[in-house]
Amino acid sequence: MSGSVQQLPFELDAGTHEEVGALRIRGDVRVKPAGTGAKQPVLVILHGFKGFKDWGFFPYAAERFAAEGYYTVTFNFSCSGVGETDFDELEKFAVNTYTREQEDVSLLLEALKNGRLPGAEHADLSQVYLLGHSKGGGGSIIYAADHPADIAGVITWNGIARADLFDDTFKREIAEHGVAYVANARTKQEMPIRAVFYEDLRANEERFDVTARLAGLKLPVLQVQGDQDSPRLREGFQRLKEAAPQHQPLTIDGGNHTFGAVHPFAGTTPYLEAALRVSLHFLEGLRRKRHQAAE
Repeated sequence: MSGSVQQLPFELDAGTHEEVGALRIRGDVRVKPAGTGAKQPVLVILHGFKGFKDWGFFPYAAERFAAEGYYTVTFNFSCSGVGETDFDELEKFAVNTYTREQEDVSLLLEALKNGRLPGAEHADLSQVYLLGHSKGGGGSIIYAADHPADIAGVITWNGIARADLFDDTFKREIAEHGVAYVANARTKQEMPIRAVFYEDLRANEERFDVTARLAGLKLPVLQVQGDQDSPRLREGFQRLKEAAPQHQPLTIDGGNHTFGAVHPFAGTTPYLEAALRVSLHFLEGLRRKRHQAAE
C-alpha cells in the first residue's frame, strides 16, 4: 500500500425519516494528492445488502484505487444499519429502500460538487465512476441510468440482476406481519425488513428493473462475476449478459461472492486481486479514450 494515500472521514446530514429520526451518511475519502491543480477521476464505491464501508475488502480496495490516482469514496448508506459499530442501527436497516439509497448517492455527489467532501479540490467531476458490490451493483446501474450525464462508467462486482432480494415465503411473512427477518450468520443477528421495502419496489417497478435499465444504458459498464458465487447471482449474470450485450462481462474463475475475502479482513486473495486488476484496466481504458478525444 502507498503510504501517501490520505484517508479523510466525513459525515453528511441525510434528513429525517418519520419513523427512525435523523439520518446521516458516514464515509471516507481516500486520495493521493497530485501536483498543484491536478484533478483525479472520482470513484464512488457502493456496498451491498449486509455490507458497509468498513466491511472486509472495501478499505483495501479503496486504498488500491486511490493509490492509482482515483479520488475514491466509500460510505455507509444512511439506512445501512451501521452507525458507529457493526449493525447497531437495525431500526434503520428495517426501513431501507432502493429510493433511500438512490437519494443518498445524489446527496453524496451533490456534496462533492459543492466542495463539502474532504479533498474535493482533487476531484475531477467530469469523470465520476460507480463501483457497486452485490446489491450496490444493481443500485449503481439504476443510478447511472437515471443520471447518465453525471456518470462516466459503472463497474459491478457480483451485482444483482433483480431488485427483489427475497423468496415468496419471506414476502408472505411481510404481508402478514409487516416485518420479516434475515439472519446474519456472522453477527448472529436477526435483521428486520419492513413492508416499506416492497411498497417502494411496487411504486418503482420499471425504475428498479435492473436488467432493463442495464439494457438501455449507453455508458460503459464492466460486470465482474465470480464463477463460485451463488446460483441465483450466476443465473442473474447470464440474464444481464443476454439483455445487454453492449457491455463488458467478465468472469473470475474460482471467485465467490466476496472474491474470497472475509470480515474482519484477513488479507487479499488471488480472486480479489483479479477483480481489482480488471477494474483498474477498465477505468484506465476509459481515461485513455477521454484523453484521446480531447486531443
